[in-house]
Amino acid sequence: MTNLLESTVEKAAIEWLEQLGYRYQHGNELQRELKKVVLEEELRSFLSVAYPDVPANAIQEAMSSFMQQESIDLHLRNREFHLKLSKGIAVTWKDASGAEKAKHIYPINYNEPEKNSFLCSNQVVIIGKNKRIPDLIIYINGLPLVVFEFKNMFDQEVGIENAHTQLAHYALDIPQLFDYNTFTVISDGQEAFHGMYNASLKWFAPWKSTNGEALVRDEELQLETLIKGLFPKATLLNYIKNYIFHEDHNGKIIKKGAKYHQYWGISAAVKSSIDNIKPKGDGRLGVIWHTQGSGKSISMAILTGILRQLPDMKNPTIVIQVDRNDLDRQLYESFVLCKDLVGEVKHAESTEDLRSLLSSDGGGVIFTTIEKFRLKKGVIPLDPPSKGEAVSPLEGRLRGVTEDNEETVHPILSERYNVIVLADEAHRTQYGFENGGYAQNLRRALPNASFLGFTGTPVDGKDADTEQVFGATIHTYDIKQAVEDGATVPIYYEPKMVPLNIKVDSYKELEEVKEDAESSNNIVWAAIEDAAGAEERVKQIANEILTHFNARIKTFVGKAMIVCMSRRNCVKMYDALKALPNCPEVAVIMTGNISKDPVEWNPHIRTKESMEAIKKRFRTPEDSLQIVIVRDMWLT
Repeated sequence: MTNLLESTVEKAAIEWLEQLGYRYQHGNELQRELKKVVLEEELRSFLSVAYPDVPANAIQEAMSSFMQQESIDLHLRNREFHLKLSKGIAVTWKDASGAEKAKHIYPINYNEPEKNSFLCSNQVVIIGKNKRIPDLIIYINGLPLVVFEFKNMFDQEVGIENAHTQLAHYALDIPQLFDYNTFTVISDGQEAFHGMYNASLKWFAPWKSTNGEALVRDEELQLETLIKGLFPKATLLNYIKNYIFHEDHNGKIIKKGAKYHQYWGISAAVKSSIDNIKPKGDGRLGVIWHTQGSGKSISMAILTGILRQLPDMKNPTIVIQVDRNDLDRQLYESFVLCKDLVGEVKHAESTEDLRSLLSSDGGGVIFTTIEKFRLKKGVIPLDPPSKGEAVSPLEGRLRGVTEDNEETVHPILSERYNVIVLADEAHRTQYGFENGGYAQNLRRALPNASFLGFTGTPVDGKDADTEQVFGATIHTYDIKQAVEDGATVPIYYEPKMVPLNIKVDSYKELEEVKEDAESSNNIVWAAIEDAAGAEERVKQIANEILTHFNARIKTFVGKAMIVCMSRRNCVKMYDALKALPNCPEVAVIMTGNISKDPVEWNPHIRTKESMEAIKKRFRTPEDSLQIVIVRDMWLT
């Protein structure tokens, strides 16, 4: 791959595609009108063979639906077509006796890749607002689904950025091509990236593995790796059907597709789910460790969408279990944006709501925090005693309640086997199967459910329980690889320590303090919080942070995030920073409870709308908000 001119890069791509079983035809040889981009006879031929029981007039109706989108906006047309492409359409007709007939039709046979037509064609002339000639187009059953644009790596005046810019011009000049586009590929023979036609260059990414295991880091092999990794027929069809989606942000359509680590990680999770779901397996579906910032929420949504479609799952219920309210809401909102993949999403607002949702026989997606699997007080036993009947304490326990009608065990909500729990940050709250813990209650409520864990932090020796609960780690994408890929920014650590003035009997006592202990009156937690928030200690840390920040922004424009262990210490840090000279604008990001929180915290408690406004300000480089102080993860 040294010494490649633009045409040679194109030729090499065609040869690799031919090795994968694609048919090649030069653009001048295609049977089509120059203003039209669909090879209509190829599409008609596929539909007629795939659906021999459907009459010609209904086949024509299906073709018209696939080829004509209603919206005048390109991005909406692209979304409309993609939904038809991935989910199919229904056609109806009347037979000779006048009986109504119907069939669900797909333009691609996703289950049998070899029964589709795969054609690669170069130098295809297309006339729109202007005449344009894309370098290479992949047609599947006559539909132009992938566009390649190449540049000469030895021409210093042009590069992969120019290929990206050229695609943007194509979208304006020949928009009819991008009605059907699933994704694009840009390459200069050295670098090779895939991405959505309307995405900025920073969202384009390499494809670094052909099998999901070994990584190819040699930059000169990027184009070959991308083609041999993403374009095998079965892989490409799977990617198009399951790994691309559109988000609707109040009318602004954003199209997204999985990166290579997401594709291979989710593929491993799907296989593990099929192999290990109860009653076939033990219900431990595995752990996916994808580092923070690498698109874990999107991975969870794509996996959910695939699991919901699997015929063997028989309309499963997917429970997305999160360990904190703020993360629950953020992840839920991410899933709502992915409704093209996952369908409608339900959110359990209370313990009663959760129990009602899980008791339903229908499938779907349900969001909940694990603490909603709590025991209830003042409940009526399922098998109440007759009027005037005396109930012994033993008999009451057998009925699941105490003499005061308090639950002693969590009731069973569903005994279905097609319930899958996806646990976010699986290592934090999934242990403690004794003494009525939430994890124990969850498993009692769903005795036949299967569990898959996601985590953004390493699963090491101290987290051995994670694999005991969820099974083996089935895919890893660590921070080193994420930084190398540009999926997340590098972290630089400067060690500074301000000791905690605290005495405990053993470090084991500190390690056993759970992250949710802030609200549980835990004595050890309270002692640590007091020590961490000691006035002189906070003042010293605030001074160190501000000195470092002000020196840093003289040469490197940026913003800062400070993490504190409790909401009380967040407020203390805010007060200490604001008391210092040359302190920029600072905001505390934390949840609030106005019936319990001190009045002094009121300026830091915000509505959902004002929280979004703060998030937008912090994301905007030129905004005066420079520092935020957080208690929990805050997805900016």
